[in-house]
Amino acid sequence: MAFKVAVKNSLFNYYVRSSFKNLVFVNQFAATPSLNPVSGSLQGFDAVEAEIMSLCRQPSSANLRKAFFLFEKSLDTGFIPSGRFCDLVLQTLSRNKDHKMAFSAYKKMTSAGVSPRYGSLSSLVVSLVYLGVPELALSAVALILKRGYLVHIYLANVVLNGFRCNGSTSKALIFLGEMERNTLAPDSVSFNTLIQGFCRERKLTEAMDVKKRMEFSRVDPNLITYSILIDGFVTEDNLDEALRLFEEMKRKGLEPDVIVCSTLIKGFCSRGDIDRAEELFNIMLSSRISPNLITYSCLLQGLCLKGDLDKAMDLFQDMINNGIQPDVVVCTSMIGALSKIGKTSEAVKMLHFMLEKGISPNTLTYNILLKGLCQDGELDDASKIVEMMISNGKSPYVVNCNTVMGGLLDLGRVDDALNLFENFNQVKVEPDEHTISILVQGLCSEGRLEDAERITRAAATTMKNLNPISSYDVVIASYLKAGDAKKAMSLWKELLQLGITPDARAYSSLIDGLCKCCCTNIAKGIFMEMKNRGRKLTSFDYNALMSALSKESSMEQVRDLFEDMVSGNNCVPDVVSYNILIDSVIKAGDIQYAYKVMEDMLNAGLSPDALTYSVLINRLSKSGMTKEAKLLLKKMKASGHLPDEFVYDSLLKGFSTEGKQEEVISLLQEMASSGIILDNELISTIMSCFCDLWEDHDVTELLSSFRQSKHDTDGSITCGELLNRLQNIFPRQSKPASPSVLQ
Repeated sequence: MAFKVAVKNSLFNYYVRSSFKNLVFVNQFAATPSLNPVSGSLQGFDAVEAEIMSLCRQPSSANLRKAFFLFEKSLDTGFIPSGRFCDLVLQTLSRNKDHKMAFSAYKKMTSAGVSPRYGSLSSLVVSLVYLGVPELALSAVALILKRGYLVHIYLANVVLNGFRCNGSTSKALIFLGEMERNTLAPDSVSFNTLIQGFCRERKLTEAMDVKKRMEFSRVDPNLITYSILIDGFVTEDNLDEALRLFEEMKRKGLEPDVIVCSTLIKGFCSRGDIDRAEELFNIMLSSRISPNLITYSCLLQGLCLKGDLDKAMDLFQDMINNGIQPDVVVCTSMIGALSKIGKTSEAVKMLHFMLEKGISPNTLTYNILLKGLCQDGELDDASKIVEMMISNGKSPYVVNCNTVMGGLLDLGRVDDALNLFENFNQVKVEPDEHTISILVQGLCSEGRLEDAERITRAAATTMKNLNPISSYDVVIASYLKAGDAKKAMSLWKELLQLGITPDARAYSSLIDGLCKCCCTNIAKGIFMEMKNRGRKLTSFDYNALMSALSKESSMEQVRDLFEDMVSGNNCVPDVVSYNILIDSVIKAGDIQYAYKVMEDMLNAGLSPDALTYSVLINRLSKSGMTKEAKLLLKKMKASGHLPDEFVYDSLLKGFSTEGKQEEVISLLQEMASSGIILDNELISTIMSCFCDLWEDHDVTELLSSFRQSKHDTDGSITCGELLNRLQNIFPRQSKPASPSVLQ
């Protein structure tokens, strides 16, 4: 089927009338130049033509290059070949996918004055499509029409496919309309090409519109049509529409093939509906539809993700028995499933199976296996896997080596991890920032600070793309934790000398470490440097310095820092900030100001935490203000914070000091009903209290009324154990304690 004329105001007519700029190379024949062929033997040209035709009949790559060379040279010498001969050359080149040579041959022949025939122009259309310029191909089609030739449906479909491959299916749709308007009826290939294009562009509404147009044109959608649409909807996770099309296809008498079934199985597995995937797989088998690699791959991956390894192994064996060799995706899924449940030895066997069958493991394969081996502590096997990669001519990726090295460090095998790192150059692995981070943190955790320092320094000077701040930060923090502030500050200066500006996190870490090392003055200097450099200070920075100053009883400096937080708009105080200030002012004996701070805290929308109440209760108890401390205890419990041993210890000491025996007894009963575990300090406090109470109460009677938790914890003692020990100290009173007191 063919068409000759294009209607007005259309994409096709546009190329006929106004794309001459694109057709410089195809329009050379419009005015054939006068040529004066170089005189020579016609027999010589005949011989060249015969040789070119012979080469075209045996179209190897070398023969085609030679034929093109002879064709080009003969034209250069003035030889004007026949149109039929040019058709043969261009069709042969195009048919054998030498599209650039076909394009060059066309330009050469037209510039020599040869008027192209349909064969040459149709070959040009095909070549331009394959060269990725369907717009120019359409221009060539316009010239075919201009010369009065018919355009056949095959050539039109080639152009449609060109637009589809370029992601311009909407242009292909316009061209389809021109085909219909110019008596060239699109066939199933035409419509399927557009449907596939729209599906790949994720325009499923447009794809379904083309299907309706196909049906309106009385072209029945075939198996390929439904296969494309079902795959499109599955890809977009619209399994319901895919299933509707599946049922529609069957109603029309189209039997699903392995492609359609595999696509639906993939959809079910993507949704985690493995049962329906298995059901469809069994239907395939009963319908004698042989599963292919894609079918097995989808179902195997689904079973592996579900954790149904037994079925996965059976299916894998069935796949092999049916002569289908698994690919790297299938084997990697199996290795991942085996590794996940700790069957790393079976996973290693699967890797050996891959190598035996010539299936090349990819990076993911090795990494999954290495991760599983490291998690199981099989570091020796993991090292062998790395060696296996090298022996098979594959340089392990740094992520694999990082996995092994991290596993070695987790097991405390620091020397082995260090040796692996030292051999990175030998195995052609370029360490990355994660490599240095893993190694430095591992070394610091094991106290190997000098090794960590050496590696950090070397990485900072040799690895140009590395940001060494995080590694220096870890080493500096470790030295501070070890109490070596001098070494930490030396490394800090070294970092600055490298021309690297520390970030806010590095400053915060240094300030915190210095404060914990009791180097408060140095910490204040770093704090001011951070502030002067315009680094954003956080509540963590303020809190670290305030806490250190509070321990030094520098209450005024604590207040100044707190006021700077509030008034300087640097950051907003948090609960910890208020707790530090409260503790500081209470230490200074200013209880009323502590209450004011707590009130400010509430006004700021912050709720006191357990530490807030604990600090206040402790200080109030020590200051002889047990009534106020008891009220705070009630507020503490009402706000959902459970008092701990420290709170009870503070109150017991306060009540005992003030001689409030009934308060002591009531509090002890509360502790017993709450199941408080007695540690050594709390036991000591209770014994001290009983030393004051034993003249008025039967100590054994009192102790037997307490009911502690039965949980055994280190440093705790049960009620019976405490009673047995105290019986030898306190004589039993003949007069029992008053029931009203013990209730």
